[in-house]
Amino acid sequence: MKYDFSSTGFYTFDCLGWPFTAVPPGGGCYFIDELTLAVSGAAGTAAIAAAKMGLKTLAVGGVGDDLMGKWVLERLADFGVDASGMQVIKGGKTSSSIVTTRADGSRPALHMKGATGDFYVDDRLLEQVTDAKVVHIGGIGLTETMDRRGRNAELMREAKRKGAITTLDVFATSPDDMKAVAEVLPHVDYFLPSIEEARALSNIEDMEQAARFFLDLGVQCCVFTLGGDGAYYRHANGTRFALPAFDIDVKCTCGCGDAFNAGFAVGLCRGMPAETAVRFAQATSALNATGLGSQAGVQSFDHTWAFMQNTPVKKAAAEYAIAG
Repeated sequence: MKYDFSSTGFYTFDCLGWPFTAVPPGGGCYFIDELTLAVSGAAGTAAIAAAKMGLKTLAVGGVGDDLMGKWVLERLADFGVDASGMQVIKGGKTSSSIVTTRADGSRPALHMKGATGDFYVDDRLLEQVTDAKVVHIGGIGLTETMDRRGRNAELMREAKRKGAITTLDVFATSPDDMKAVAEVLPHVDYFLPSIEEARALSNIEDMEQAARFFLDLGVQCCVFTLGGDGAYYRHANGTRFALPAFDIDVKCTCGCGDAFNAGFAVGLCRGMPAETAVRFAQATSALNATGLGSQAGVQSFDHTWAFMQNTPVKKAAAEYAIAG
């Protein structure tokens, strides 16, 4: 196959500041220590983090014909990502965020949706997108044209036909987002939402029951990210486990779930056993959290592997213990 990893969906331009404490009153000004720019989004973070760790990566999404879009394309190229799958939407605006990162790593943001909702994978591009070992869609719920026209499901169906491993992440806030997700799940090997998104989509609080809900819709495996509590894996073949998170000092959580997806793709491409792949994905996410901006702390495969081997983990949270 031409690529190791293709990442379709949500690409955004982010401006991040740290540490944020409060909005100044009136027209006042507060000083902060750091400002940075980053390509982020469920597909964008994954594409760059995967490329940093050695995967030959294709970026697929939309940007506007504005300054932010130009910078996003240049930044992808800086990391060796093939951006030939990116569409410049004439007259469009690049999806962009102002991210105010608190000292504890949380990051309230202002977001403009932009071109992520406008791009479309036509038949010509479909051939290129699906020519990868791992085909990923990140951001269903924001990819409005792709969602509305059923193209995400067609993309994943074609990827499976060609022998790819398929992974899916979402942007979901309620069961109303379930229709677009449900169309894609029968063609997905690994569903990778946060536990909050899984609960919002399924309207089920219990983690294992929520996983069963998605498995019944046709996905082969659920991997839920649990934030500072780790990750949960449940496969249709009965394999299930939960792993605690690494014990780190968090700087910024922006893009942590998306970095997890990149690490998991690396694990799949390298044929890692399931628990090792999830642990490597967690290491990628944890490194992401040590810097300001998506993938800032991710350097290389060797660096991530060494981090995974040498960094202690937290005590497992009782809430996410696996019943016998």
